[in-house]
Amino acid sequence: MEVWLESGSKVPGVDRVVDEDLIIDGNAIYIEGKQVGRRVDVSNSSGQATARSMAGSVSWILLDLGEWKMIPIENIIAACDGGPTKVAARISSPEQVLGAAFALEIGVDALLVPSDTLGTALIAKSQRNERDTNQFVVESNTESEVLNEFIVTDVKEGGVGDRICVDMIDFLENGEGIVVGSSSKSMVLVHGETIDSEFVPTRPFRVNAGAANCYTLMSNGETKYLSELKMGDEILVLSSTGLARKSVIGRIKIERRPFIMVKWIDGNNNEAGTFLQQAETVRLVGGDSNTISITELKVGDKIIGWDSTTGRHVGQPINAKVTER
Repeated sequence: MEVWLESGSKVPGVDRVVDEDLIIDGNAIYIEGKQVGRRVDVSNSSGQATARSMAGSVSWILLDLGEWKMIPIENIIAACDGGPTKVAARISSPEQVLGAAFALEIGVDALLVPSDTLGTALIAKSQRNERDTNQFVVESNTESEVLNEFIVTDVKEGGVGDRICVDMIDFLENGEGIVVGSSSKSMVLVHGETIDSEFVPTRPFRVNAGAANCYTLMSNGETKYLSELKMGDEILVLSSTGLARKSVIGRIKIERRPFIMVKWIDGNNNEAGTFLQQAETVRLVGGDSNTISITELKVGDKIIGWDSTTGRHVGQPINAKVTER
């Protein structure tokens, strides 16, 4: 996605500036001296019909939205999707940026913004680039794509405490979840609530993650305690096959619940463990990629998890000895 600036200097991240390499003359659009498309007022139905009729016949359509509405953008993106015509949208405020950048999960091809909206537009551009190139790739400073087989060594009642559910703004697939553990170097994959149950409806956006003291992995490779998580944080979602993606937290739900304490030996031959709610719908992922309810887990079972030899300080990996037990 490109960022076009209404006026000012071409700073890093800005692709074009009006009256420099982008000229808007009436309804005609010129890029580097060549007419490439048209500006269309899509604030009414006739303008939207005009814009849709141009799909495939011009290189660019610049949408003037008038009063902000998402539906005109979505309609034009749908009409141009898969064809040679690119869609730009003239944006007047930061609040409009993400809607245009990610409309229909496709987004416009360019944002034309005033200088006071440039910062938000550049963030959206970066997010689009990450989505397009790294949807299922973990950032290079994490080890999160590497999942190992752990052996369960102990399963017993773990008292009552504060249980944390992590609700995401997108749906989880079967096989996906987040890693959780009482050690920042050894965490087990806790499956999302995507599987049908006779007890409660599915919550395919949720992971019943465990006790407040437990760690999890964030999208940038750092760790956080479950108690630190908040709405808007980016967490790392992992699948049983090792694929990884980012997800934004929409809500954290905390309730007093009974726990089961689980211990294991990880791939580095270290003993670690965690506390998970005593509930049939809380599931781990077995070594065969099938899920195992925490209430059916037993000593000797094989489960999938993430482990590391690196210690942590305030979530950051450090090359120092850190003992956790």
